[in-house]
Amino acid sequence: MEETIVKIIAYGIRDDEKPYLDQWSEEKGIEVKAVAELLDETTVDQAKGYDGAVVYQQKPYTAEVLDKLASFGIKSLSLRNVGVDNIDADAIKRNGIKVTNVPAYSPNAIAELTATQLMRLLRRTNTFDRKIANGDLRWAPDIADELDQMTVGVIATGRIGRKAINIYKGFGAKIVAYDIFHNPELEKEGIYVDTLDELYAQADVISLHSPATKENEHMLDDDAFSKMKDGVFILNPARGALIDTDALIRALDSGKVGGAALDVYENEVGIFNTDFGSFDAIPDERLKNLIKRENVLVTPHIAFYTKTAAKNMTQFALTSNVNLIEKGTDESEVKFD
Repeated sequence: MEETIVKIIAYGIRDDEKPYLDQWSEEKGIEVKAVAELLDETTVDQAKGYDGAVVYQQKPYTAEVLDKLASFGIKSLSLRNVGVDNIDADAIKRNGIKVTNVPAYSPNAIAELTATQLMRLLRRTNTFDRKIANGDLRWAPDIADELDQMTVGVIATGRIGRKAINIYKGFGAKIVAYDIFHNPELEKEGIYVDTLDELYAQADVISLHSPATKENEHMLDDDAFSKMKDGVFILNPARGALIDTDALIRALDSGKVGGAALDVYENEVGIFNTDFGSFDAIPDERLKNLIKRENVLVTPHIAFYTKTAAKNMTQFALTSNVNLIEKGTDESEVKFD
């Protein structure tokens, strides 16, 4: 009996991912076609003749694209990221496509950048960088805060949230946390509060690690900010939609928010990971407003961007795709209800 040869197409493969793809392909003896372009209506035809597709992108996975994949016989789709909110769920179910993600490619990566940016905010490094560039080497009036004197409110205590908690504890911070699902070990420590309002009232720093859901959209809005301490620091390495940008700008203007570190932004698609050639050419005035502030640190969705994460995202997704093709299931399969 002739052995079936599995063939996979991988879209949006970056230069930093390619060595890990090649390593996996050689070790597994499985053919993988690496495509630099993202999966969309203009590139989907390249998937003809393949058994599965591995993808990573911020673009929507539209019904048109998913219908075409199914028409080619591709029913195995593996994402190299966590989020599935940009997938047309109806088209997935209609076509019987199975989807996997990589739920934990490197929690450390996200938690480490989040803590790094918090320390930059507390030590006013952005302000001092700008002062020094202009020849001003004075200290005052930019005196810093110390994290061991502060309470950090962690919203969502999944893998990343727990890694962040460990780092904050290392600095000596007091932790309060909110999550619908309580982690048993953290439960024993007694750090959970019953409501977000309680967390808002206690926290000097709020660290967001929630997924993007309809219920969580604009979790931090005018009402939420009004319940927080004056001068609170906001950290968002999770999803841009968690924060109402206009409300954040108002809170920064009023001083209610003392500083923010944003690795995500609610209108980042088509903007982040793009070279516009100059600051003025960035086509989003609210984003430019945030970037220009000394007490706001914006990074273009780079918290995940480490060598460890790039390897795990690529190789975990490829392995999941093979499992879907050969076994019809994988432990990372995402259910669309």
